[in-house]
Amino acid sequence: MSLTFHWFLPTYGDSRYLVGGGHGVATSTAAGARPATLQYLGQIARSAEQLGFEGALTPTGAWCEDAWLSTAMLAESTERLKFLVAFRPGLLSPTLGAQMAATFQRHSGKRLLLNVVTGGESHEQRAYGDFLDKEGRYARCDEFLHVVRALWRGERVDFSGDHVRVEGAELTRTPDPVPDIYFGGSSPAAGNVAAKHSDVYLTWGEPPAKVAEKIAWIKSLAAEQGRTPRFGIRLHVISRDTSEQAWAEARRLLDAIDPKTIEQVQSGLNRSESEGQRRMLDLHGGSTADLEIYPNLWAGVGLVRGGAGTALVGSHEEVAARIEEYAALGLDEFVLSGHPHLEEAYWFGEGVLPILERKGLWSHPGNPEQPAGQSIPFAGAPEPAAAS
Repeated sequence: MSLTFHWFLPTYGDSRYLVGGGHGVATSTAAGARPATLQYLGQIARSAEQLGFEGALTPTGAWCEDAWLSTAMLAESTERLKFLVAFRPGLLSPTLGAQMAATFQRHSGKRLLLNVVTGGESHEQRAYGDFLDKEGRYARCDEFLHVVRALWRGERVDFSGDHVRVEGAELTRTPDPVPDIYFGGSSPAAGNVAAKHSDVYLTWGEPPAKVAEKIAWIKSLAAEQGRTPRFGIRLHVISRDTSEQAWAEARRLLDAIDPKTIEQVQSGLNRSESEGQRRMLDLHGGSTADLEIYPNLWAGVGLVRGGAGTALVGSHEEVAARIEEYAALGLDEFVLSGHPHLEEAYWFGEGVLPILERKGLWSHPGNPEQPAGQSIPFAGAPEPAAAS
């Protein structure tokens, strides 16, 4: 077994404190915030590449920079790192989406992965001119991906559905390779679309028993379609040389949050239509008490952030053990992040990955001069470049 690790590009800005956002939640102006300049994002991307991450997820929504444009402009600053570009299928035609992916794949040197986000909250979708309800968005996503995959196979497509219609659609050049589609969602409608179209089903970080239930659910639905997707998990991470240091960092992040901010964010998230978001909220109930919901799994991030709201917290050995536990459930891919994203990439890359490499669970996807297993103890990440 060889696990795959991806990092995250914070195209809404970064900080030494928790930064909110996601699912229609406005980003905070945290103290010490770092603007999402191409210079800083490029520094994170190059560090992730050097450390051995396979790719980097870039979010989508009104709360961040556009993922397609940002990653296209960052491709020249890296050599191997793939870009897991999040996009919303209802905001462009399937023919254009298929063409954009093919173009990106060629010009980036085969480094595109796609994270299909069916839609944020209805109020945010309406701001983009999309007035379908949640069920309608999933139905449209199904039709969209049906057309896109046919185009990628080189077919000439005539399709008339309830939401998508194209005539004589075809690509002059198909992507090589076809980019993997990453897809998440916890509602019945999401499960059906994921089973039909996802190459990698992504879940947010819940206790292992809950994750195992979701894996079994998607496996069963996919089997009915004659498909066998891979599985991944989206988590934040706080990894340090000792458990005490890691939990001290978690407490520092929590202590810096204004209770009024928690109340405001939770009020907005409680109106969410997302089943996955409801599951995240149930982990902490808006309270700062009992945030360690499973050994080394901390729900504090979800107090001020929509979407993925849990973090692995502990010593490098403890974090590696939890990853091994999740991998035993059938998870192959881990999409991680931390605050700040530059420094936390080094803590994880030089602290946890060598342990997993020694266990035979991971190998560097490139050919680094110094294998991860021989890395020296981490003493601090490079200072971030001055943002302009």
